[in-house]
Amino acid sequence: MAIKVGVIGAGGMLQYHAAGFRQAGAEIVAVADAAPGAAARAAEKHGIANSYESVEAMLKGCPEIKAVSVIVPNKFHKPLVIQCLKAGKHVFSEKPPALNAKEVKEIIVAAKAAGKKVLFNFNNRARPESRAMKQYIDDGVVGKINSAQAKWIRRTGIPGFGGWFTTKALAGGGALIDLLHMVDLAMYFMGYPEPAYVMGQTFSDFIQDKQFKGPWGIPDRVGGTTDVENAAHGFVMFKTGQVLSLQVSWAEMIKREEVSVVFQGTKAGGKVERLFAIDGLDNTAIDSCELYVQENGNSVNRSITVPACEDMGRIGSAANFIEALEGKAPALNTPEQALRLMQVIDAVYASAKTGKPVTI
Repeated sequence: MAIKVGVIGAGGMLQYHAAGFRQAGAEIVAVADAAPGAAARAAEKHGIANSYESVEAMLKGCPEIKAVSVIVPNKFHKPLVIQCLKAGKHVFSEKPPALNAKEVKEIIVAAKAAGKKVLFNFNNRARPESRAMKQYIDDGVVGKINSAQAKWIRRTGIPGFGGWFTTKALAGGGALIDLLHMVDLAMYFMGYPEPAYVMGQTFSDFIQDKQFKGPWGIPDRVGGTTDVENAAHGFVMFKTGQVLSLQVSWAEMIKREEVSVVFQGTKAGGKVERLFAIDGLDNTAIDSCELYVQENGNSVNRSITVPACEDMGRIGSAANFIEALEGKAPALNTPEQALRLMQVIDAVYASAKTGKPVTI
């Protein structure tokens, strides 16, 4: 019998969640959104039977729901995830997991108390390039990854001025907490080691400059708050001795948008990369996946060919949530990994504020 899913939030990511859940055989029975009319419009567009203007009404009106998807501004991730867990539902939440590591700990406690699964939409783990590279790593081809470099850098990519993306109280931060995917993917490839200390710096030079507005996001809000960073750089030392450097930006003086993880292992190095054309849209992107090895005294670079995936793993990530609930596939992520990721992000912000390394 198909798992019945309810969705909280009628925004743009709903199309991917819906496609993924349906691909895995689940049935989406309801959508809820507090904005008047938003849920009804989304229900009609995506062929969902029921729409509600509150989460409480959805949970009461559709008791058959077994799992809930959360697609809302960052501030509301933790309270809604915990509300749904307490209602006895499994939860698939958009990233970031929460505003900070403390909130993720609260989610972990609630999930254990409810005996339910929580997965987060770290969709880049579901990209074909990432899946292929992880298989090589798991098969021992790479050896131990000593070091990695994580980048999601944009030249003009601020997602609207004065809206929730640029308001720290609603988003938790700027570019780093928004574009955390490559930091997550690097740590995933590395075996998600426990961080020991972090050094970081943030920059806000362009956060008020309309020249750096991106091609996506939400409309500018006149008189709204803009108090987050447009770029963040950091260095992480893990308790295993592994190291990670990170560069994440909405707006930075670079040639083009780049989304990549590069790593150096004891047997091989590698790179998963997505390069965007000038407009920064998915259908103009070029993906690549490479391994670097020494064979017979020669430096050999292997290009790994995988199927094209324009949606950056978003559909596959949502499908994995259903497959994990049904025991058909291992979950692509865990709340404990989410906690370590948020510990790193918190520490970059703390280090930037104090000007000193932060011990975790």
